[in-house]
Amino acid sequence: MTRDKNLTGFLEFVYEFYKTMKAHEITLVYEGEITHQITKAFTSLTGSNMSKEMESDNVQRKVFHVMVECLQNISKHADTFAKNDFLYSGRGIFLVSKAKEEYNVTTGNVIDNNKIEEITSLLEQINSLNKEGLKELYKNQMKEGRLSEKGGAGLGFIDIARKTGKKLIYDFHPVSETASFFLLTSTISRTL
Repeated sequence: MTRDKNLTGFLEFVYEFYKTMKAHEITLVYEGEITHQITKAFTSLTGSNMSKEMESDNVQRKVFHVMVECLQNISKHADTFAKNDFLYSGRGIFLVSKAKEEYNVTTGNVIDNNKIEEITSLLEQINSLNKEGLKELYKNQMKEGRLSEKGGAGLGFIDIARKTGKKLIYDFHPVSETASFFLLTSTISRTL
């Protein structure tokens, strides 16, 4: 059987990607524009998977909450660039993985480099606080928080940390001189 080398290479990539997903127990992965309909579909799919795994209602609620916050963050805050600047302009990546004791919700989207310092500062502040400190920060941000031009004051990040009780894991990968790919992972314990 004769095969196109490009197609064969692609098929090998797909198989390797599948093996990686299985090894890391990635139950859902998506790249593209995030809409309300996509959010509803993801929560439904994840709900079906967690029901099959017989996850507790409390774990399911926390995973749904984190998923919705993360997806809203992408839909509201993913920066858009001229069409030819980036393949992923105004889009994001979203994945859910399951480990023995936790779920991980990971999102990624392109942001302007001038936002890195502010996001890093907020995430470091959030990660340094205990439950009571997060509650106070949330109240302060609600009262006097500076809203961005897209409507956020970091409330989604704070809320995720409050709901999960875990540190937020993040990184920035440069994609050009002016933009970076922002990755955020939130961890939800399966043993609440």
